[in-house]
Amino acid sequence: MKIVLQRVRHARVEVDDEIVGQIEAGYLLLVGVGPLDLPADAEWLARKIAGLRIFPDEEGRMNLPLSDVNGACLAVSQFTLFGDCRKGFRPGFTQAAPAEKGRKEFDYFVTCLRGQGVKVETGIFQADMQVHLVNDGPVTLILEREAGV
Repeated sequence: MKIVLQRVRHARVEVDDEIVGQIEAGYLLLVGVGPLDLPADAEWLARKIAGLRIFPDEEGRMNLPLSDVNGACLAVSQFTLFGDCRKGFRPGFTQAAPAEKGRKEFDYFVTCLRGQGVKVETGIFQADMQVHLVNDGPVTLILEREAGV
């Protein structure tokens, strides 16, 4: 499972010009699922994200977790994180999970995040989505968990 996390001041995702998910301060999470990913991977990443201390404290240091700033997450499925661009000019997506598994693991990841006490909004799986955000910092991190490790 791969996640691109961006600390945001606010973010929203639209489908057919309608807002389907929206947050104020928090994290935009672009979530990719691999074919070998297990529920334990989603659980580990949810704990990691809930505990990350990347919001500034009173001294301006990255020291506060999401809960201390009353933040939320906007999770968007993103199979293209597994795109392979090593050959040619058209990415291959054979390293991404098939749609059914991707949906199941993505939904479980969202459930795990909510289980950590995090407010979570989402996009719509497999929809053509437009994602709007104001990156805060900018702070962007890549979190990866190899399947079953």
